[in-house]
Amino acid sequence: MVQIWLVELLKGTGKIFLHPVLYYLVFLSGILGVMRVKRERRNFHVRAKDAYFELRQLFPPGILIGLVLSVITIAAGIAVPFAAIVFIAGFTFLWSLTTNVRWMSPAYTIGAAFFTYILFAENGWTLPLFTKALHSASEKVYPSIVVVLGLLLIAEGLLIVGNGRKGSSPKLVKSKRGQSVGAHEVKRLWMLPLFLLIPGSALHLPFDWWPVFHVGTKEYSLILVPFAIGFHQQIKGVLPKEAIVRHGRQVITFGVLITMISAVGYWHPLVAIIAAALAMIGRELLALRAYLKDESLPAYFSRKNQGVMIIGIIPESPAEKMGLQVGEIIAKVNGFAVCDESSFYEALQKNRAHCKLDVLDTKGEIRFVQRALFEGDHYELGILFVQDHRKFGEKIG
Repeated sequence: MVQIWLVELLKGTGKIFLHPVLYYLVFLSGILGVMRVKRERRNFHVRAKDAYFELRQLFPPGILIGLVLSVITIAAGIAVPFAAIVFIAGFTFLWSLTTNVRWMSPAYTIGAAFFTYILFAENGWTLPLFTKALHSASEKVYPSIVVVLGLLLIAEGLLIVGNGRKGSSPKLVKSKRGQSVGAHEVKRLWMLPLFLLIPGSALHLPFDWWPVFHVGTKEYSLILVPFAIGFHQQIKGVLPKEAIVRHGRQVITFGVLITMISAVGYWHPLVAIIAAALAMIGRELLALRAYLKDESLPAYFSRKNQGVMIIGIIPESPAEKMGLQVGEIIAKVNGFAVCDESSFYEALQKNRAHCKLDVLDTKGEIRFVQRALFEGDHYELGILFVQDHRKFGEKIG
């Protein structure tokens, strides 16, 4: 029995390379990186991170979470019909066309696929190439789809907390008064690979070589499915890490709630339908709540009288090596008080071999940092500030 499972795991892993969503996510991540770099150059005349940053975040964060969830789904015997996998992939492509990666959250892709699956099953409709995939559809498979949705919502929250807060992108936006203020934006795609049991009796593919194995008296196929998880949040009222982590924890709590409700659907199938609807509506309300809360706050990254606020740090720059952080305020440079970019760089030129900064950290406490400057160091230390866009005459956003 162990040998059978090992063989099936290897075969199931290989099937991930047959899934078009895998390659589509790589393409979209590359597009997100290029668009971000263009915006950062438009706002600050320099990029904060290279165009491959989003692509590097695509795979590693979700692999471990995917493996843990795979153990849970297989051990619990959660079987998802192949037709649902097809619908999920279809809605992943469809929602991506809105250009808002947030709609690629499992709440929307799996939620829409769930109701589409019910619609097809109840009306006896078929899928091209998979004409028999819905023949064995029954109310018993409905809760399984929603349980997977709940588990992936938990995974989404974990990814937001652990990875979404890393590398948020600085940008310039207009305040309600039309002034230039700073904000941070996260547009992130993650690929979460999840092993799923596919009922063999419901799997009718045009491939003779597709393997089916037996567990007891039932037939199953094992397949590694690449699920897309999209996240988008813009923050201007607080430090980005605080807002993103808070939002991620709310998503985790919501995912646990949806998972628990959907489990009741095994005894009362109608509850699974309610849980799927709640997942879609609730996830949207969480995003709306985060947006309204941020909009109600005054701009955090705005021009300060007592110094210049750091909105971004270029990786591997002197600023990063000095331990400067986003949200800190530089009050003095080489002993000279600064109030804007011009005075900052004028004071920086007073001593080209050494730099001493008086910094107010995010708690309002003063600290002193200093560093020798070497030939080849970034001449601006690698710090991004909130700029007055009117002197450049450039579009904000």
